[in-house]
Amino acid sequence: MTPSGPAAGGWLPPRTELALLAAIVVVFVGTGWLDPNGTYFTSWAESRDIILRNTALLGIIALGAAVVIIAGGIDLSAGSMVAFSATTCALILTLCADADDRRLVTVGPVGIALAVGGAMLSGLLVGTLHTWLITSIRLPPFVATLATLVGLRSFARAMCLYVTRTRWGSESQQINVNTPFFAWLKEHNVWITTATFLGLAVVTWIVLSRTVLGRHLYALGGNEQAARLSGIRTENVKWFAYCFSSLTAALAGIFLMADSSVAQPGQLARGYELNAIAAAVVGGCSLQGGVGTVSGTVLGALFLRVVIDAVSKLIKASADVYEGMIVGIIVALAVTLTQFGQLARTGRALFPGTRGLAAIPTIATFAALLATMGAANVEGLAGRTGLLGLAVGIAVLGLLGAVRWMEGRRSP
Repeated sequence: MTPSGPAAGGWLPPRTELALLAAIVVVFVGTGWLDPNGTYFTSWAESRDIILRNTALLGIIALGAAVVIIAGGIDLSAGSMVAFSATTCALILTLCADADDRRLVTVGPVGIALAVGGAMLSGLLVGTLHTWLITSIRLPPFVATLATLVGLRSFARAMCLYVTRTRWGSESQQINVNTPFFAWLKEHNVWITTATFLGLAVVTWIVLSRTVLGRHLYALGGNEQAARLSGIRTENVKWFAYCFSSLTAALAGIFLMADSSVAQPGQLARGYELNAIAAAVVGGCSLQGGVGTVSGTVLGALFLRVVIDAVSKLIKASADVYEGMIVGIIVALAVTLTQFGQLARTGRALFPGTRGLAAIPTIATFAALLATMGAANVEGLAGRTGLLGLAVGIAVLGLLGAVRWMEGRRSP
């Protein structure tokens, strides 16, 4: 498989990046037009800060996810790793604070350094554990990281109960962090988090496009057996990929803990792993490995956050109900679009046979229902939701039907 980006030996046309930039502009302008409050235009600074902060947090994790995907693996544990590192950081702060200090305001510079170092070390250890499970125990990456997805969060909760009971004499499911350093980090979180994200993106780009290790990551993802036969120590490359992913999640955990002023392992960063993978895939990373760019991942994270922010502005009530569904649709569309080239080369149809024919009204029905339910929460579309849903359903049915008809004419 041909690596995508500079590692391939030259700049390929950045079609994915251009498409994402255009999509971001369309979503932004469309939201500004449909939003009755005109938030993007009347409160631009506030909207900008929200998008930048959330994009940076998601992007930091997405960069780690992208490196693993390029190397041909998958890391499902990022959300739990964020919660685990944040809890580790808060617990070390608890041990370094005065015994009766439950707000952790008495922690000095040494305690802060130990807490941040401990959180990052937890990422390195989890990445090493993933590599051992995958290379020595021979677990598939999906299974190994799924196990830690479930286990890390539970382990963090157990640590939280144990340390708070030992330190304070009573158990607590969460730790409030009001240490002056983290309060300062929260006050300047937008620009510090964004600068960290961009700096990490530059480092990741240099590693992937300007180093031997980067070429080995693409080679490993493209064809692991060929990479091994060519002399690449694939186990070491996998160790770097999974440790990098866990370290980026650990770094995001520190920022997220500072931003919320609390470490709550039961709820912190739930679902972040799927959004990070979605950002990488939307940005052009292939789940088959060997393909992906840092610029695409950065824009993929920005695009997802702009879409999620648009949903929260247009769907005033229960916007979180639609957030996951819309992210899932975007990922499915992105992966489908990446398959068009392969379908064209192999001559394989998008809607073959009876199953393909049955899929067309199914997709159209879901699209109509989604448009109807979503429009019901948009003030500017009140009273026209049914008509809009019907129009969307008919449009999707017609579009997919036309694709099916063209495929039928092309088949011998």
